Amino acid sequence: MCSESVASLRKGRGRPKQFDREVALDKALDLFWRHGYEATSLADLVEATGAKAPTLYAEFGNKEGLFKAAAERYVTKFAEKGKTLLMQPDRSVSQAIEDYFRSVASMFTDKSLPSGCFIICTSAALSASSEDVAQILRARHHLQEHTLRDFLLSRQQQGELAADSDIVLLAKFLACTLQGMSVQARDGASAADLDGIVTTLMALWPTLSGTRA
Repeated sequence: MCSESVASLRKGRGRPKQFDREVALDKALDLFWRHGYEATSLADLVEATGAKAPTLYAEFGNKEGLFKAAAERYVTKFAEKGKTLLMQPDRSVSQAIEDYFRSVASMFTDKSLPSGCFIICTSAALSASSEDVAQILRARHHLQEHTLRDFLLSRQQQGELAADSDIVLLAKFLACTLQGMSVQARDGASAADLDGIVTTLMALWPTLSGTRA
């Protein structure tokens, strides 16, 4: 082997592996989602991401910073997809709500993902000592409810919902239904089980919304 080839090999062996932030966040998200914030150690995160502790600290500051970034990653990857479904202009309000809930039911029970909702699951596992993390989650916990409220309000203004419908209360009811579906999924409910809940919700929709389906 020529000296140039040997030098090239040695150089390649010594080159540090490039840090991929998005891949690391996906792996950290999966870990936090499955086990919660407190039960996930820095050693777990190092092993899962393949990055050394100093690299994670340099990128995210600390474990809390990594968790915050993972929460944002969840919102970007999953919550925004649901929002897009709601905003389809060619769907009636009832069709948009059904599409949204069935999409969530599918995601909550997707075998390639941890079950349930990341925000709800990690919130439930926190102790009183993790107030800073609780605040991070609290801000995102209401995101789903606010998305539903904004959607319903816009459709009410277009005349698709009764003018006297309590949109704030309706959005809160729908958000509570989603939270219950997350808990059910975490407890082992199947996609068919959650689809049944959505079917029941849609049967009640005319009464809930004060308008025809």
